[in-house]
Amino acid sequence: MVLAAPVAALCAVLVSGQAGAQARLDARYTASLAGLPIGEGGWTIVIGETEYSATATGTTTGLMKAFTGGHGQTVTQGTLQAGKPAVASYVASIQSYKKGNEIRLKVDAGTVKELKLNPPAETEPERVPVTDASKSGVLDPMTATLVRMPASGELMSAEACQRKLPVFDGRLRYDLNLAFKRMGEVKAAKGYAGPVVVCSVYFTPVAGYIPTRAAIKYLQEQRNIEIWLAPIGGTRVLVPIRIEGPTPVGRAVLEADEFVVTALPPTERASARPKDKSTKAAQTETKTTP
Repeated sequence: MVLAAPVAALCAVLVSGQAGAQARLDARYTASLAGLPIGEGGWTIVIGETEYSATATGTTTGLMKAFTGGHGQTVTQGTLQAGKPAVASYVASIQSYKKGNEIRLKVDAGTVKELKLNPPAETEPERVPVTDASKSGVLDPMTATLVRMPASGELMSAEACQRKLPVFDGRLRYDLNLAFKRMGEVKAAKGYAGPVVVCSVYFTPVAGYIPTRAAIKYLQEQRNIEIWLAPIGGTRVLVPIRIEGPTPVGRAVLEADEFVVTALPPTERASARPKDKSTKAAQTETKTTP
């Protein structure tokens, strides 16, 4: 689907502020297209005193499952430096009936030091190349979802949307420009109920893309993509609880049915981090991939 880039990362957004309390978020999401369910997944984030981790899993459902049989996992880990998430590693893997896609990134101070792709990156003459410069000063799609607000000031405010996110997912380098749209309210079936900050999201490709490709052109033209940010209680971190936007066949929505936050006692903080139980790559929600 054409929302692949932003939702994989769109399941992409921010950094700023100081480290807050330590907590764990366990969320369950469903994805729909034109009102029909197409996928579901889980997302676990652990915010520690000096480090963070996030694991997302997803699988296609309904008619989409019949066509693709897709499933995937994504895992990212990093440290909190001056209150800002700094990614150290990002691993993503998506499998379908016909093919697989695995990505491994090692990052230091925002610069990609190691990149492994399977299959290898495509090198068509018309594709804008990914250069060393375009792999510097970047966020992986998962780290980009951590919206850290300053230690002072309002937690839920327009400031959450005032930023530009340089995202690199291993194949595509793009910017997500956020702009404040409105304040809103949500109530998950389980867990969070309360205010959200709604941001508009504008997609700008930078490298790794073919300019004439229809999906890229479509995304660049969109002005109705929204991301709804909710707090991880007890911290200064906001994360997406809902993402929605148009596609040529109807509106796509990714929304949390469960959004449950648990404070971590000191004895549990070190051990609570989600672990990649396999050496295989992890991956972003298949439900949002083309």
